[in-house]
Amino acid sequence: MKAIKWTSFVLFGLFIGMYWACYARDTAPKPDISALKLPAGFSIQIYSKLGGQYGQPRMMTFDAQGNLYVASPTSGQILMLQDSNGDGLAEPPIIIARQLNAPNSLTFVQDAMLVSNQDGIVKLTKTSNGWSAPQPFISGLADGGHTLKTVRLGPDGFLYLNVGSTCNVCNEQEATRATILRYTTEGKPAGHLITVGKHAPSAIWASGLRNSQGFAWHPVTGAFYATNEGADNRSDTARGRVNDEIPPEHLNIIVGGKHYGWPHCWGNPSNLTQMVEDPNFTAPSQFCTEATPPVATFVSHSTPIGITFLNKSQFPVEYQSDAIVALHGSWNRKQPSGYALVRVKFKDNQPIGVEDFVSGWLNGQNAWGRPVDVAVGTDGALYVSDDRTGYIYKISYQADKKK
Repeated sequence: MKAIKWTSFVLFGLFIGMYWACYARDTAPKPDISALKLPAGFSIQIYSKLGGQYGQPRMMTFDAQGNLYVASPTSGQILMLQDSNGDGLAEPPIIIARQLNAPNSLTFVQDAMLVSNQDGIVKLTKTSNGWSAPQPFISGLADGGHTLKTVRLGPDGFLYLNVGSTCNVCNEQEATRATILRYTTEGKPAGHLITVGKHAPSAIWASGLRNSQGFAWHPVTGAFYATNEGADNRSDTARGRVNDEIPPEHLNIIVGGKHYGWPHCWGNPSNLTQMVEDPNFTAPSQFCTEATPPVATFVSHSTPIGITFLNKSQFPVEYQSDAIVALHGSWNRKQPSGYALVRVKFKDNQPIGVEDFVSGWLNGQNAWGRPVDVAVGTDGALYVSDDRTGYIYKISYQADKKK
């Protein structure tokens, strides 16, 4: 038991080091919410200032009562934010759980809360005094590499979670790497491949996904949409110079049993029916022609993470069939990309384009904020987590602001 605790401590320390090396290595300008640009009629405010003892917020979930729950990997906590007096600002956070192993997200299943640690899922149960201590629910998930995991309950009653790759481009030795997994709400593997006999059941639902941290289901069609981060330092010619404009980041519709191209190929923004083969990591025969292309793309290395549909928002009707995606931002481009929210526009329940929704976190070569997740609250506003400032923002719409 002591060895396990020590290993978890070391892994968490490594995560903190990687976090600051990748996300906070530059000197960020001072936060300036007035610099944020939104469409006419929209306003943004700071709903909560976290950071410090509460750590940096990542993925978020609302309960039916309108309480906002936030995972903080850097502090190992799950936080609850409330606006009891209705003034639009959260009261000081309530700590629901502590000393977790880099928790990145949570989802509710009836009276239970499931939290995604970097090495597994733990379960907290509602009690008369709050929440129980976390208990193991799904154990032994591959950790290290892209260590943060997201768990969501799908409309089909199954749990879905991502396991990122260990690397930039490689052939993984662990089958669950670069996948989305599926489990029952009892924690049993429920992957696409049906196993019989002595074979252990697999949890793998879809593969070829370098790191898909954000996912949501279309409110009409039920299609399972997931963001995905492409590889870094690629060239469009064999042994050529790095081209910062490739590969694009993906928005995929996840279908059980499908492969989405990584590590050998990526989507073609000019023709979304095609995949482009990496000339420096060539694929086996027919691999790229059989891979499933994305349904939309984002600027290369912009790191799309959180996604939410707007059907329950109080935004104008022309927005309510669309989705918002948080672009966390690049880390090694000469000209940084991302650090923004984008709107994925839909027509007839199909994505038709991507446009800016909120920008201004990037100032020259440095960014003062990094949006992570987006969630529509029970009040119809859009909430945004930022793991650089520690802020949770609230975006609202008022028609008279257009005048």
